[in-house]
Amino acid sequence: METRGYRFLLLVLHILNTAVALEHKVISKLGDNATLNCTYQGRELHLNNLRVYWQIADDLEQCSVVHALISGQDNESEQCIHFKNRTQLFWDRLEDGDFSLLLLNVSQSDERTYKCVVMQKTEYTKMIHQTEVVLSLAASYSQPILSGPVRNGDSAGEEVTFSCRSNNGYPKANVYWINKTDNSLLPPSELNITHHADGTYSVFSTLKVNTTSNMQIECSVENKILQENLSANYKEQSNDSSTESHQNLERSGRGAQAAGIVSIVFLIGLLAVFTCWLWRRRSSKLASYAAVSLDGEGQIVSRGVGILNSANEKEPTETRFAITKKKSFRNRKEEPQRRVTSSWWAPI
Repeated sequence: METRGYRFLLLVLHILNTAVALEHKVISKLGDNATLNCTYQGRELHLNNLRVYWQIADDLEQCSVVHALISGQDNESEQCIHFKNRTQLFWDRLEDGDFSLLLLNVSQSDERTYKCVVMQKTEYTKMIHQTEVVLSLAASYSQPILSGPVRNGDSAGEEVTFSCRSNNGYPKANVYWINKTDNSLLPPSELNITHHADGTYSVFSTLKVNTTSNMQIECSVENKILQENLSANYKEQSNDSSTESHQNLERSGRGAQAAGIVSIVFLIGLLAVFTCWLWRRRSSKLASYAAVSLDGEGQIVSRGVGILNSANEKEPTETRFAITKKKSFRNRKEEPQRRVTSSWWAPI
């Protein structure tokens, strides 16, 4: 009897050592792919002798099979419709004892606890490994938008309202209002959480406080699962400062306008100088003259071309002219048929 009891105790310890359920936690963002880890570190394995089941740990589910591997082949006969074409094993790692499952395009309904069961068939079928994986989903919230009042300079002590909004995160976020002058927490006046069709949330919170001379407010949105804290800050703004900024802007505009007028005047002056320079250069060129030949009776008989030197020369040059006579006037009586021809240079 003692021998049988000892053997039974060894069998129980063996089962506990070989089939201890380990628990892992996996965090994934909505729409991403999640890897559910399941690794067996033991002796060499043969896929033909193995059965691997991934299933939902909750026994109350009507369909619990997420993925099944039997004798080295995927078996989809009992797989839940929700997981069809969304699961796969890493085939290059199976013989090394890595039975991790890749779950594609996770959604809010996939946020569950999963169980990996590995069974080996030798003389009889026995479970050699079991792991539980808790899948938690999360989505980052958008950068918070903080809105606050524009105060008058003499409004100290007046009650004002701040609002803070952040969208499309998961799960529900915590919203904190912080007085940055002393880092104290301020109680929110209102907090609204909106649940969207895609499973994400949006948060909207308001804060009512009495104004101070150096008021600095911060809104912080916390996502615990992702360990993210997004914040937006508000510093006091007054109408006086905005009026001063507006006046500075007007002065800058007038300065730019004056600079534009000066530039136009400068360009006009430059154009006038250039035009004067062109005129003087053109007047300095050589002038053309025509040579006219007349007969004795003053009639034009021929034309020629002569050159008058530029007026810019240091010493003026006299105009050249010539008188040509066929015969002298004393011979006119003897030869009245001959005519005297004279010529000189005259400008055109």
